[in-house]
Amino acid sequence: MDGKAWNAWGEGVSFGLQNGMAVIPYALLKYYRKLNLTGSEAMLLIHLLSFRQVEGMEFPSLEELQTVTGRSIAAIAGELQKLMKEGFISIDEDIDELRDIHYERYNFSGLYGKLGAFLAGAAQGPAQDSSKPAGTVPSLHAGAPAPDGGYGRAFTPAAGRDAEENRSLFTIFEKEFGRPLSPMECETISGWVDQDNYPEELILLALKESVFAGKIHFRYIDRILLEWARNRVKNAQDVKTYTQKFRGGGR
Repeated sequence: MDGKAWNAWGEGVSFGLQNGMAVIPYALLKYYRKLNLTGSEAMLLIHLLSFRQVEGMEFPSLEELQTVTGRSIAAIAGELQKLMKEGFISIDEDIDELRDIHYERYNFSGLYGKLGAFLAGAAQGPAQDSSKPAGTVPSLHAGAPAPDGGYGRAFTPAAGRDAEENRSLFTIFEKEFGRPLSPMECETISGWVDQDNYPEELILLALKESVFAGKIHFRYIDRILLEWARNRVKNAQDVKTYTQKFRGGGR
């Protein structure tokens, strides 16, 4: 190319940079491993931040995240679940009162809080804790409080097994629903497992009941699980007994 062509190319690059730049915390790029994040998890956070800043999208779909990452929806859903479970991100629900529309958006206060706590711990230095050898960099997952009052924890092999279990649930639900799950739906499944402590067997039986009733949606499945919990239904045999009693008019 001649001089004019190079100038035109440079102007085009400049225009593109001015209209498509995202501000990413350098601490995330530098210390994501210290926060026990994998490279793909850190890149997923970067994409979420970029969608918000450049595209104006507060809640990109799994398909949109798949387009920019080139990874499977199941893998992305699993990583989002871990990021939410570890407190890096959360999902806020809001209402546009003018248009009467409910919408969701990712909240990054957990990420910023963890980065801030880590940097503060690192700035204190080893002198603050004589039990640690010189040069040790404090890790948030070693016990620094998270913004929600909880504590960060390392992603142990057991936690890895939980993530694999959740991903299998995601896959089964996607097959029954005939579509990819939204991040909010993935969070609901994770909540059943991690917060409500429902066994995977019970969740799948509730899904089966919703299919049988022709009401395949999450609120109906959640109501089934709540009803079973109130009636101390804990396994497949309990479900069979309770269902026979219910359908037989015994309740």
